[in-house]
Amino acid sequence: MHADRKECPMPRLRETATMEYAVRPVIQEWPPQGQWTYEDYARLPNDGWKYEVMRGELYMSPAPSPRHQRAVLRLSTAMERFVSQHQLGETFISPIDVILPRRLGTPVQPDILFIRRDNLHIVGEATIDGVPDLVVEILSPSNWVDDRRTKLDIYAEADIGEYWIVDPNKQSIEVFVLTENRYVLVEKYGSGDRVASQVLSGFSIAVDEIIPQ
Repeated sequence: MHADRKECPMPRLRETATMEYAVRPVIQEWPPQGQWTYEDYARLPNDGWKYEVMRGELYMSPAPSPRHQRAVLRLSTAMERFVSQHQLGETFISPIDVILPRRLGTPVQPDILFIRRDNLHIVGEATIDGVPDLVVEILSPSNWVDDRRTKLDIYAEADIGEYWIVDPNKQSIEVFVLTENRYVLVEKYGSGDRVASQVLSGFSIAVDEIIPQ
């Protein structure tokens, strides 16, 4: 969800999908869209809203729903168990600031992300400063456009090897793998299927385990 592009002290949240949000204050002085930095982001209030900055533009969305958080918990728990058992790296969940190169994300906050053991140098004290190996986004009514379009493009340009899009409403999971600088849909999984990862070789999980019927 974007703030308006014109400069003003009160950004207006745009209508996203089927949800519309009222005008609300963010900060007293804020930069025009396209010029947001991590320093600007760090000044935003801790008010329960999710803020991300992609290509210098501020994106805003409300706190996730219980259904969204259940999917995050189920998938991240299974993924972390597999990663720890095989000593493959680390798994993180949102909220966590991920700083992508070339101002692609300053920051983004994937719902779930995995970092290989040989890539753990990107994990800092306060942020992840670099490119994760796998990211997962759980769709919500307020963010599905951003996750399906904006982040699909951003994550591919950042060279994130694998991207999962989980849709609780349609009980589906799409797995995209980076091929020649763009994402290719490997498979769209539904109820009764098991989702398999290429980056996390050997890891699979039933769709119904993440999104029960």
